Amino acid sequence: MPSAFPRRPARLVVLVSGTGTNLQALLDASRNPAYGAQVVAVGADRDGIEALARAERAGVPTFVHRVKDHPDRDSWDEALAASVAAAEPDLVVLAGFMKLVGERFLDAFGGRCVNTHPALSPAFPGMRGPADALAYGVKVTGATLFVVDAGVDTGPIVAQTVVPVEDDDTIETLHERIKGAERQMLVESVGRMAREGFTITDRKVRFGK
Repeated sequence: MPSAFPRRPARLVVLVSGTGTNLQALLDASRNPAYGAQVVAVGADRDGIEALARAERAGVPTFVHRVKDHPDRDSWDEALAASVAAAEPDLVVLAGFMKLVGERFLDAFGGRCVNTHPALSPAFPGMRGPADALAYGVKVTGATLFVVDAGVDTGPIVAQTVVPVEDDDTIETLHERIKGAERQMLVESVGRMAREGFTITDRKVRFGK
């Protein structure tokens, strides 16, 4: 599955649910024309969050689709996909987006939607990655950038970064270090995807056309 972005800069739509630190990192990186990508819209599943404020301060259009405002999850998924499609993205980035996208969304953006997970996939999937890693007693953990599929943190892996687990770590201290490494990985990898394109063959993601 090849993906090459003929438009320069590549157009990014970022989906968010919280404070937007990963979004901010992408906004900051995209100020440099050499980065090769620009955030053209930001979507959220809730109102009144700092991530939306960050987008608005940067002059980036925003939209919100709350699940409770739609008759069912499929209707929400369809509305979300329509709003993302209206921005004509080359790549969709889930940056702390706390909802699972569904079939309609993946039909539209499968193969060009990425997300991060605060663990080294396939280990410790789900919401408790740092806590599960700490409880298991691993010596290293980290973060994974993957292409979104219908599973939970199961898509083809774009990049991974390793974070050592310290003897005195708590869930909070470990998660903070993971988030810092995750942010750097996200910015670097999305930039490479935008500039170089990428291919997916037998679950292997490779940069370049």
